[in-house]
Amino acid sequence: MKLIKIISILALTFGLLNAEPIDLTGQKNGYEANLKSEKSLVVGDNIFFVTLSKDGAPVTNAKVKAKFFMPEMPGMPYMEFKDKAKLVDGKYKMLINFSMGGTWQFHLMFKTEDGKVHKIRSSVNL
Repeated sequence: MKLIKIISILALTFGLLNAEPIDLTGQKNGYEANLKSEKSLVVGDNIFFVTLSKDGAPVTNAKVKAKFFMPEMPGMPYMEFKDKAKLVDGKYKMLINFSMGGTWQFHLMFKTEDGKVHKIRSSVNL
């Protein structure tokens, strides 16, 4: 029984150490948005990069922000973290803090120079 526990702990640790960074792509109104994490997601601070393009050409004049949230559940309050991205080397960079593990939903929003706001919704697991 002890051996099974040790093997389970090692398998879990190995899986966590080899977790992949996030790399998600979505499309909205002719725009393509790619969300990447700097490294595997952790409880605490995580750096994300967003690249935007339209018709294959990079978009670097948008205002980008994200809201990551976990809905309220029995015994647990609603949790949310937002950040406005800053353009760094052609990519929009933001810092998101996850207060606990689990599934976090997100809304990635970007306002283009024509004044339209585009929203992509998805989720990440940590």
